[in-house]
Amino acid sequence: MTARMTAAIRAAGIKFAVPVTAVLFLALSCGTAGNTRAYAAPAEYVPAPAEPPRLRYAAMPENPRPGYPVTVGVNLGFGVEAAVLVMDGRRLGRAVFFPVTCPAGSRQFKATVITVPTTATPGGAVIVLETGGGPVAEIPVYVTGREFRSETIRVNAQMAAIQGNVSPERQAQAQHLWAVLGRVGDETHFFDSFVRPFESTRRTSIFGSRRVFVNEAGGRSTSIHAGIDYGVPTGTPVFASGGGRVVLARDRIVSGKSVIIEQLPGVFSIYYHLDSIGVTEGQMVAPGAVIGLSGSTGFSTGPHLHWEVRVFGENTDPDALVARPLIDRAALLAKLGY
Repeated sequence: MTARMTAAIRAAGIKFAVPVTAVLFLALSCGTAGNTRAYAAPAEYVPAPAEPPRLRYAAMPENPRPGYPVTVGVNLGFGVEAAVLVMDGRRLGRAVFFPVTCPAGSRQFKATVITVPTTATPGGAVIVLETGGGPVAEIPVYVTGREFRSETIRVNAQMAAIQGNVSPERQAQAQHLWAVLGRVGDETHFFDSFVRPFESTRRTSIFGSRRVFVNEAGGRSTSIHAGIDYGVPTGTPVFASGGGRVVLARDRIVSGKSVIIEQLPGVFSIYYHLDSIGVTEGQMVAPGAVIGLSGSTGFSTGPHLHWEVRVFGENTDPDALVARPLIDRAALLAKLGY
């Protein structure tokens, strides 16, 4: 620093706690410090390894009763085609998966419905997921106990004549019925809860009852009731319990005037003993639409409607599908981890 610079600073009345020479040195050196400071080079970014795709699956409920449907869901991309219910080493039923798209369209998965037979005993079971190459996973479930009512039905002359009918026409009708119920299409029409086919709640027979038919000569035969009977006057409007396509609408020897609606692949709602049919085969119907009028046609003891649900051929408790949706898409997405 020159003597002239020092004299000028002191003349201005500026005082420093450190010598002026030190201050000026610091001021001058700040301009070069940034050029001499060393910086560590940033490390190269390495992304975390992506989680490999894995099969996800879920079943609801996990403790079904006999006659109850179990909804099964799996994610896409693993070729799962079918679900098989196995108990004590025996295959009790098989259901085929179909694609399900959520309402917003952002997610898609595969689902199916499989029913525990009414003859199943309580105990552990597994739902085996199968691809074309064989089993790939097992979902454990536990079948809980259920008691079914017994009932005796007196067979009148008209019913006895139907029981004894072994005509080719009856045989052809039976073959056609099982061909319809055994068909697994690719259309998905209805995922929600069923509505009951009547406003009336009067029931003359319940699902799963063990029936004994006694004719006038004292002969006996047995069966398991596959649906629910509603005792209503002839001519009462019958509602479709779910939306779908009418796959059968015709008069039959045993079930009388009959209507069957397909809601999902392998899932059908059935309406027997109608007095008249109000729909045609191939027609699409909405939930709650009138499909006919109740009656007492076919093998019947009096005016009523027989309401039945078949899931991949297995008789299924209709009340279970009134209480919950056929396919609960939101709940399955949550269980699948989406």
